[in-house]
Amino acid sequence: MNHQFELPNNYKKWTWGLIGAGAIAVLYGFIMFHPFAPVAHGHGEHETASNATRFWAVMLQNSVFWLLLVNASMFFICVTTMAMGGWQVALRRVPEAISSVVPILGIVTFLVLMGIIWGGRTDIFHWLDAEAVKNDPILNGKKGFLNPTFFTIWSAISIFMWWFLGRKMRSLSLDSDKNGQMDQPTAKKWIFKNTVWASLYCVFFGLSVASTIPWLWLMSIDAHWYSTMYSWYTFASTFVSGMSLVAIYVVYLKNKGKLEYVTEEHLHDVGKFMFAFSVFWTYLWFSQYMLIWYSNQPEETKYFIERIGTAGKSGPYHFLFFLNLILNFLCPLLILMKRGAKRNWTLLVIMGVLIIFGHWIDFYQMVMPGTVKANPKMTLFELGVPMLFIGLIMWGVGKYLSANSLLMKNHPFLKESMIHHT
Repeated sequence: MNHQFELPNNYKKWTWGLIGAGAIAVLYGFIMFHPFAPVAHGHGEHETASNATRFWAVMLQNSVFWLLLVNASMFFICVTTMAMGGWQVALRRVPEAISSVVPILGIVTFLVLMGIIWGGRTDIFHWLDAEAVKNDPILNGKKGFLNPTFFTIWSAISIFMWWFLGRKMRSLSLDSDKNGQMDQPTAKKWIFKNTVWASLYCVFFGLSVASTIPWLWLMSIDAHWYSTMYSWYTFASTFVSGMSLVAIYVVYLKNKGKLEYVTEEHLHDVGKFMFAFSVFWTYLWFSQYMLIWYSNQPEETKYFIERIGTAGKSGPYHFLFFLNLILNFLCPLLILMKRGAKRNWTLLVIMGVLIIFGHWIDFYQMVMPGTVKANPKMTLFELGVPMLFIGLIMWGVGKYLSANSLLMKNHPFLKESMIHHT
């Protein structure tokens, strides 16, 4: 069997077309919105200031969402490695390819974050205002970690470690292709080495994505508000999106006659992840919302009032807030619950696209209320910027898939994956 993949011309055209359209959108925003304009204070300031806020908010939303999404693929690889899972081996090169985009999006995200932090964008992160921190007991109490130095160092370390540990896992995988078939002692050593590096990745993932990074990059936009569920909430959002992207690429390659050992049994299990983590995300969404609604404390309810309004008046994000719930809970629940739906290639791709779009909307309503306030927009700029990130993902994934074998033919668990059934 031929396990090499040559990128079709249509794939290349779409890749460069999306990168071009996204780059034009970013360039348009840079020229028209004056991202380095002074920060507006109070009301009635010059329009360029509010436009600058919009530029940085859109870049922050997209860079963080797409980076965490591709990073989720390596988490999937490491978790299944630690669990001694064999079923995913036949399709493992797909999440490997997706995770290979982490350094590219990591650099973009870091540049966006540094532009906000060292550009003094207090309209994005209010805690950058030293005078406000001094006079605010809440901000003053958080200044130990909400400060430019800690933010910069920990962001750099996190992105570097995601790249470094992910690269190690991918290099171990590619080494198995070069080193040929393994005897039992060699296989045991190789599996043990994979497990050690996977555990290191998962530990650091827990210290960053599952805790501190969402606090710094997203929750600190609303620095007076906090939720102990927030990091798990963002993790669930990006992980289910990451699994959806894996499903889309697996179906794409199957339609191209590749991944011969991947069957509907494997797709069924990927569909299970999409379904299960949609429900898990909803559990966290409801728990966070219900507890804050029930306690009815002003410092906590403010977060949701900005998004859905009060009993007598709907807020500007009211529609998006509940659309978020429909796309990310009701649709996956009603469609993916049936066994047949998780084995239907077309339906799985449609749901994958819907879930990714739904959680992109989720991140939109995480970022915008605390930055652009009651002035949300969904123009060609907001819809054009994600095209750049999608194009970069397509470019990175395509490069990895075409450069390496689509099958880990020497993996000790390959036979288990070939005969896998649910």
